[in-house]
Amino acid sequence: MDALTLLLTRRSQPRLSAPAPQGEALENIKLAALRTPDHASLAPWQFLVIEGKGLDQLGALFEQSAIDNDKSEREIQRAPQLPVRAPMIIVVATNYQEHEKVPQVEQLGSAACATMAMQMAAVAQGFQGIWRTGAYAHCPVVKAGLGIAEENEIVGFLYLGTPVQEVPQKPVPETSEFFKPWPQK
Repeated sequence: MDALTLLLTRRSQPRLSAPAPQGEALENIKLAALRTPDHASLAPWQFLVIEGKGLDQLGALFEQSAIDNDKSEREIQRAPQLPVRAPMIIVVATNYQEHEKVPQVEQLGSAACATMAMQMAAVAQGFQGIWRTGAYAHCPVVKAGLGIAEENEIVGFLYLGTPVQEVPQKPVPETSEFFKPWPQK
């Protein structure tokens, strides 16, 4: 698949199974993350690759978060199952660096670009993924359990694996709805 087709047909795939990317495919995914825009070469990101029993441990962390945050009994019971929806999760978080010319918003943008780059690298190699956030991405219990410093943010959980089914194509939006010439005549 060429790069333009990849970008123009991008879709998230929530139904994933084994195998997850391994070896050279996983290394390519990691390298794609490290090639994203990074003003002043700060490397304002950090990544945790979670597989196997680590997914169960992440599920236990989600469950503890749900309990600590007074979620419903249904949400508490569901929490441990969330990470096992894919054979691999890459947690993407910021690693903010103090810099007079690079505000945190730019550093957050770089980490977000790294997430999309990894997803696209996975798709280009025959895998699929979905970038998830939600309450667990913003929970101090989850951040602490993952060893992410309080001042940093979880940008997302990138679920990766082999697609279980074809995803229908999304309608293509009209670009004129979102792009306007400036200045207006």
